[in-house]
Amino acid sequence: MRIDFVITELNVGGAEKALTEIALGMKRRGHQVRVLSIGSAPISERSGLTQRLAADDIEVEFGGFDHWTSFLGAARWLKACLLRRPPDVCQTFLFHANCLGVSAARRAGVGRVLGGLRVAESNRIRSSLERRAVAKMETLVCVSAEVQRFAEKELRVPPNRCVVIPNGVDVAVFDRATKIQWDSIGWPADSEVALFVGRLHPQKGLELIQQRAAQLLDGPRRRLLFIGDGPLREKLCEWAASFGDRVQVLGFQSNVAPFLNAAALLLLPSHYEGMPNVVLEAMAAGRPVVCSRVEGSDELLRNDPGSSVDRSSLQGFDPGDANQMVLLAEAFFTDPELSRRVGEINREAIRRDFSLETMVQSYAQLYETSNER
Repeated sequence: MRIDFVITELNVGGAEKALTEIALGMKRRGHQVRVLSIGSAPISERSGLTQRLAADDIEVEFGGFDHWTSFLGAARWLKACLLRRPPDVCQTFLFHANCLGVSAARRAGVGRVLGGLRVAESNRIRSSLERRAVAKMETLVCVSAEVQRFAEKELRVPPNRCVVIPNGVDVAVFDRATKIQWDSIGWPADSEVALFVGRLHPQKGLELIQQRAAQLLDGPRRRLLFIGDGPLREKLCEWAASFGDRVQVLGFQSNVAPFLNAAALLLLPSHYEGMPNVVLEAMAAGRPVVCSRVEGSDELLRNDPGSSVDRSSLQGFDPGDANQMVLLAEAFFTDPELSRRVGEINREAIRRDFSLETMVQSYAQLYETSNER
């Protein structure tokens, strides 16, 4: 089977990681796979996903269209790529790829076109555009049940054209990763670090961490570390400087596993998500998580059958509730045994329900079923 994946860009991120793993999985199952990235090729340390695809001889093409004003050129480029080597199945990921990719695929005569919805972002203009794209899809793959509910309500997708396939993570990656030594970034070796990993964007609720930083740092060994890049980085760095060396903003890191393995906990106070990949990664690393109960989070932190530990109440707080965020973080800072137990249960939940193999197999079954219709 020939399968094309269309994505907005291939810089390292949750959706991009998922696409890469699915593409690699399909190639290893004997399918012909190609990746079409609307944006430019990532450079230097941001090119890790491109290198992984190339190492498995997966063809990757970049359009070089990095701004929405180039949408007409991007649409023509996509159509030409699809006409040159028509796929049996075209799978799109992310908003711009959904809108441009589905239209180009239909104009190129591709028979089976599937979309991917990875976040539940309420925006009238965005929803209107994506609604038109979704209407042309055979199936919309939603990353969580909450995202599916969003799609049915906001994008008016019939339930029989939606399927939920959560992200997956390889626990072995974190088992192999060596913990970072905190003294390598200028902190005491025994630092207790609350870690944020993600795009430095208003979506992520960084203001809650900033508002309660003094409480989160209420202990001589406690530190706050932000890893990521985005429009809020400059202001966040200015704010971090007011805490001396107790708060750092490291920017983008190509490999976050060493940081997650060494952190006391992950902080993620997002206002909306789909299924936050970094929560999956923190769980795979055996870390406790303190995150807002937004789309996908409750599905990751639900209570486990046969376990007396209610991970949702221990790790999840209502969006915007900074008080509860601090209380949950404090519990993990002050109770190492609780942190250990919750971390172990988190890791087991990934192995059981959110493995990489489970995700890839679900996509394979979807494509193979679609191809038989």
